[in-house]
Amino acid sequence: MSSQSYDPQPAVHAVPSPPAAVPPVAAVPTAGPYVRLPKSPGLAAFLSLFPGLGQVYNGQIARALAFFFSWVGSIYLTASGHEFPFAFVIPFVYLYNVIDAWKGASAINQRFLGGRSEPEQDAGVESPLWGGLLAVFGVLILFNNLGWLDLERLARWWPILLILVGGWFVYQSIQKKRAAESAPAVESTNEPPQV
Repeated sequence: MSSQSYDPQPAVHAVPSPPAAVPPVAAVPTAGPYVRLPKSPGLAAFLSLFPGLGQVYNGQIARALAFFFSWVGSIYLTASGHEFPFAFVIPFVYLYNVIDAWKGASAINQRFLGGRSEPEQDAGVESPLWGGLLAVFGVLILFNNLGWLDLERLARWWPILLILVGGWFVYQSIQKKRAAESAPAVESTNEPPQV
């Protein structure tokens, strides 16, 4: 007789349980293709350490020339004995030139991505103010060189420029305040009548 071990419990086969409901996998947002922006604001600001070069990088040539000649002209007039106000104009023009280059590059990128930006901040579209400023510089220097204008005598009248600029800022502020006050009234008239 052969001895076999006897297992009193019958073999139980595992019955597969029904699959549990698998939660849906959340869609992972894809980054999409890499978009290369046309301008680098950091590079524009760095190039503006030499006034006007950042604006040239942004394609704003008239603005670049206005910054460059304002900076050089202020240095020249300071060195020729007109320390006030031109000694204060030098750092103002220099720092504003760097900020303007940064903002110009950012506006070009924003417009490239479809965002809203001012028309004058678009590449290739500049405010007529910059060209007009260059023309005024050129006329003053030409008249001075021809002897038709004495810039030495005009130097004492420079505060008129502050008066004009201050008056322009006051006018702009009043206009914006009036526009802000009249805006809610216009919106309320456009509302449909309530039934």
